[in-house]
Amino acid sequence: MYLRKQFRIYHNLLLVTILLVGFGIIMVYSASGIFSGERFQDPFHFLKREIIWTLIGFSFLFLLSRFDYHRLAKFSKPLLLFSILLLVLLFTRLGVSVKGAQRWLRIGPLNFQPSELAKLAIILYLAEFLSRKRKEIGRFTQGFLPPLIFLAPIVLLILLEPDLGTAILILMLFLIILFVSGVKLSYLASLFLLGLSIFSFLIYRSPYQKARLLTFLHPWADSQGAGYQITQSLIALGSGGIFGRGLGQSRQKLFFLPEAHTDFIFSIIGEELGILGTLFLLSLFALFIYQGRRIAKNSKDDFGHLLATGITLLIGLEAILHIGVAIGFFPTKGTPLPFVSYGGSALVISLIAVGILLNISKQLEEKI
Repeated sequence: MYLRKQFRIYHNLLLVTILLVGFGIIMVYSASGIFSGERFQDPFHFLKREIIWTLIGFSFLFLLSRFDYHRLAKFSKPLLLFSILLLVLLFTRLGVSVKGAQRWLRIGPLNFQPSELAKLAIILYLAEFLSRKRKEIGRFTQGFLPPLIFLAPIVLLILLEPDLGTAILILMLFLIILFVSGVKLSYLASLFLLGLSIFSFLIYRSPYQKARLLTFLHPWADSQGAGYQITQSLIALGSGGIFGRGLGQSRQKLFFLPEAHTDFIFSIIGEELGILGTLFLLSLFALFIYQGRRIAKNSKDDFGHLLATGITLLIGLEAILHIGVAIGFFPTKGTPLPFVSYGGSALVISLIAVGILLNISKQLEEKI
């Protein structure tokens, strides 16, 4: 009975992940073919790279699904320090600037985004630290301050890139995981208010960020300027109707909607596959979150529980942010849709995270 239950959880999660990635490969080609043909004289440019990243990611997934997650605990702090080092290297000659943002490191022919690794590193570190310090979580200096010391430089470096959205996402992850682990609400509320004040100040001081916020409130007021992306996204979603225009038939990807294969791929899905296509995608993410929650709930120790919770939160929050931006519910921010958007760093790290989640599911203890 237990073995059947364990088998079902493991393979359901794996199947949902494969479906999401497969769906993503199809949509990346559909959304990028014309653009990559124009820019690189090769309509398969992004597709080929996405397939390579997929193979790399699934190799790590299957490796980590067989690697006892308890052994990851000793790598938590070194991995976090390594991610901080990579973030620092962004501001050296190794960093690559794209559209004024210093977010990528050049590694041979490929670019890597250190902030993606930092997200997973923070989850792993918090899971290890909070499970080990369970009796001291209520104390400020022993249970709350140490992880805060590691969080601060990561958020600061990401803000310097600049990448306000990722910094906010990391702070959200940090607060929720600490809340789940039982840290005092007064500490969390203080950090939340401090973060809110800092982010509000940064938005106020940045004309670009301020324009994004004002555009979010009234996108059609400047539909050819600051509100261009979101209005084109809404046009794409609205024109898809129930059944969509058909796979490959998007009009917005014809150089109307910027970043159609990355930041706004959900909009192209809505245009080509309609409401039914978006509901299918949403159901896959709902199943992923459900399976991740089951693994976290039934995990046999605090480390596994917090690690599974953090990974599930990461995928879920990124999906919510991406879809929320596409439908105009959140201000425009370049958050990829997990497993679906084009992007090697995000895809590989997401699949590594799923591999860890699969290993936790293998070691579930049946609850009587």
